[in-house]
Amino acid sequence: MQRRFSPTAVSCLFVLLAIAVPSASAQAGPDIFVTPIPHSPFRGVVEVERSLVRPDGSVLRLKTTREIARDSRGRIRNESRSMIPISSNQTPGIVRVHLFDPETRTSIMLDPQERTFSSMTVNHPPATVPPRLVYASPTGSTLPPNEFTKEEDLGMQEMEGVAVHGVREIQTIPAESKGKDVVVTDEYWYSDDLRINMLIAHNDPRTGSVTMTVRQVTRSEPDAALFEIPNGYNRPKPGQTR
Repeated sequence: MQRRFSPTAVSCLFVLLAIAVPSASAQAGPDIFVTPIPHSPFRGVVEVERSLVRPDGSVLRLKTTREIARDSRGRIRNESRSMIPISSNQTPGIVRVHLFDPETRTSIMLDPQERTFSSMTVNHPPATVPPRLVYASPTGSTLPPNEFTKEEDLGMQEMEGVAVHGVREIQTIPAESKGKDVVVTDEYWYSDDLRINMLIAHNDPRTGSVTMTVRQVTRSEPDAALFEIPNGYNRPKPGQTR
C-alpha cells in the first residue's frame, strides 16, 4: 500500500505562499516531512525550486537547499533556509533549525543567527507517516469521486537508492465566462522504506509552482551532535524576538 499527501491541502497552502516575500523560508507551503521513526537513520538534502506569479503576470523564480536527518532513535533535524534567486550562486542562509525527539516528545527550535533556542513538550504521540496522507492503490484512487479530478498511478521507480511510488493528481477548474479551464497538478513520489516523500511537485498556473526533491541520501548514522542544542545557545531574553 502506497501513501502520499492530500493534494487539496497542499494546494491551499501554496496559495498562501504566493503572497510571501522572497526571503520566506523554504518550509512555507508544501514540505518534505521527516517522520520521527526509529531504526531507519539517514541524512539528505532537500533541493527546492519555486516560481511565484506576481500580480502583473511576471514570474519570480527562487531556489534553496537544506539538510534533513534522522538517527536510529528517531530523532529528526530539519533546516529552514532563505529563498534566493534561481540564478544566484550564493549559499542560502539558515533561518532556523527544528529538532524533535520522539522518545521525550521534545520539540526544539534553534535560531542560529541569535544563537537562541526554544523548546516545548508535545502532548500527542509523534506522527510516523507524513501528515494528511491518503492511500493510493495501483489500480486507482481512494479519494472521493470528483468529476473535475483524476488521479494517475505513475508506478514504481528508484530515487537515491530507494524504491518510490508515484501518484499524480490533475484537477481541472472550469473556466469562468469565456476564459480557459485551469489545470492544477500535484505529484508525489513516496518511499515506504524511508517513510517520507522523496519528491513533491505542485503546479498552479494562477499562483506558480514548487518542486521539492530529496537528494544525496546516505543511510549511515548521522553525528549525534546534529540533534542536540549547540554549545553557547541560550533561551531568548524577555522581549528578544525575531
